[in-house]
Amino acid sequence: MIRLTLTAAAALALVAVPVFAQTAPPSKPQTANVQPGSEEWLRQRGESYDRAPDSEQDPAEVAATIRLNAEIAARNAAAAEAEANATAAWEEQNFRWREETARLETERAQWEANAAAAKAAQARWERDNAAWEAEMEACRRSGRVCLSSPPTRD
Repeated sequence: MIRLTLTAAAALALVAVPVFAQTAPPSKPQTANVQPGSEEWLRQRGESYDRAPDSEQDPAEVAATIRLNAEIAARNAAAAEAEANATAAWEEQNFRWREETARLETERAQWEANAAAAKAAQARWERDNAAWEAEMEACRRSGRVCLSSPPTRD
């Protein structure tokens, strides 16, 4: 019993060690309501951004940055348009699929109703035919002339 208790305690300790190793207090307290990308947000993460004054900006670098930003904005707009077009196409296909599925379900339900009606008619004919055959057999046994026609199928 003691060995089982010690084994259970050792197993519990082995399972708990990784959990305790992973629970560490947060390194830096963060202020609530800090806007992502703001100076305070960057500062809390140990980053900073100091923009040089316009007089110190390289005009070629500024022009290249403007051009790159315009290209990124154009690619983003094209991607957004492509996504909107793809979403619209998917929604159209989904609508058609749902219509087709509904039509097929209606046809299946109609087929099942027709099959049930045919099965019921077959059963009715078989009952009527069995009754007619029994009537004919009884008539023949009595020695009379039997002149009735068999049941017809609807």
